[in-house]
Amino acid sequence: MANIRDIAKMTGYSVTTISRVINNHPYVAEEKRQKVLAVMKALDYKPNRTAQNLSKGVTRNVGVIVPFVDHPFYNQLLKGIMKAAFAHQYKITLLPTNYDEKLEKSYLEELAAKSFEGLIVTTRANHMDVFLPYLAKNNIVFCEASDLKEARFVAIDLAASLKASILYLKERGVKRLGLTLGRSKRLSGNSLLTIEQSKKYFPDFDLSNIFWDCIHAEDGLQAAEFFQKRQVDGIITNGDEVAAMILAQYPPDEQPFVIGRENLLVSQLLRFSTVDHQLKQCGKVAFQLFYEEAKAQITIPHRLIIR
Repeated sequence: MANIRDIAKMTGYSVTTISRVINNHPYVAEEKRQKVLAVMKALDYKPNRTAQNLSKGVTRNVGVIVPFVDHPFYNQLLKGIMKAAFAHQYKITLLPTNYDEKLEKSYLEELAAKSFEGLIVTTRANHMDVFLPYLAKNNIVFCEASDLKEARFVAIDLAASLKASILYLKERGVKRLGLTLGRSKRLSGNSLLTIEQSKKYFPDFDLSNIFWDCIHAEDGLQAAEFFQKRQVDGIITNGDEVAAMILAQYPPDEQPFVIGRENLLVSQLLRFSTVDHQLKQCGKVAFQLFYEEAKAQITIPHRLIIR
């Protein structure tokens, strides 16, 4: 396979001149440029664009940290990110963590080594302090709100959507509120906020009515059994598929009020209430923030859909 030195030898020009032609440098005589291009074509020489981009610190490749690649919430975010990225001719590298802190840290090290032009972090396994040293010199955008002034983020308005959901259930006469939440071993900011809002509007909210480690649709099976034993009459879930699975375990005339999360097709088909957090828009704006390297903290409004 031909290399840049072979072209220099065949043309009689220096390696520097060949490099200038390959990189479209303006200060090359047209006669030399055409001779070099002709030899490149004859040798079927293809410049290593990846190496060129790396040398310039530009890869046109953004890494996206996600906990899972098969979860509706993150799929919606990814759709928005990918649509915006592809419009700007960027590649996406998915970086699943399964909430593994060491793995997530390794992705940050890859970013520091310029494997990616930047990162979009849909959710974190590590504390924000771990990200802090990387923020000054790297293009990182979060899809979660943060109190850190250095953090650039686009986030859903979870506090407002929780308030609307809880107050709706109160209006419907719910007495025993139940929640499905994710990680129990390391409470996320979203879980803490959900509990805080539940206590605020249901002062007698019972913490034992939380079904923890509820992440995938199949977890709704155990959640339904749990809530039936607890005689819960209203449930705020952390996903439409979980909500659908819970409702499917109840007789039609005994179903509690259930609110989902992503406004998926299943919520329309089964006619249960949900929250549209405009996740695709959130992903789109997150990429735009990355692309423009803008310093901003943006909250995307929600819509409570009553069915």
